Amino acid sequence: MVCKFCAAMKFRCVLAYLLCAAALASAHAEKADRGKPLTLEADQPGTVDLLKQVAVFSGNVVVAQGTMSIRADRVEVRERPDGHRSATAFGSIGKPAAFRQKRDGVDETIEGYADRIEYDSRGDVVRFIGNAQVRRLRGATPADEVTGSVITYDNGNETFSVQGAAVAPGAASTPGNGRVRVVITPKPDPASSPSVEPRR
Repeated sequence: MVCKFCAAMKFRCVLAYLLCAAALASAHAEKADRGKPLTLEADQPGTVDLLKQVAVFSGNVVVAQGTMSIRADRVEVRERPDGHRSATAFGSIGKPAAFRQKRDGVDETIEGYADRIEYDSRGDVVRFIGNAQVRRLRGATPADEVTGSVITYDNGNETFSVQGAAVAPGAASTPGNGRVRVVITPKPDPASSPSVEPRR
């Protein structure tokens, strides 16, 4: 018989790993985050089913580990029989699920918002579903931005794909109706920055 305390600790470690791995740019995420403690807060009691390997937390859920944070109305974490894990974060009306993490070695942060955020460890893929927006910040300044109905980030291949909502037959194509948008900001040119001569 498996010790319930040991099983609970194992599942807690799985949850910590899963939420850390769900980082949008985990290949370039802050490396030190993996060694930081995971904290999870929620307004309502959560449930952990050790037999089904499912954990559910609701009510202004905040998950943090180092520079990584996920905010959602509800978070579900599952471990499949084959050992692969999945997590789903749900937003609420007027308040989407949110993800944020600093990139390693640069003053840049990746943040994303959607009605639902899904992570699948089998393919190391993060999906932002419904009113999705993902952007990169340089310092506090927004840089690249992707907007669409579904944004998929394939961490293994370091690629994004974006798709718009289905447009009803005969409907006019208007902004936000089946369209996607990508804004790519050029990197600042150090040569064009005004140089400051040292004082003598």
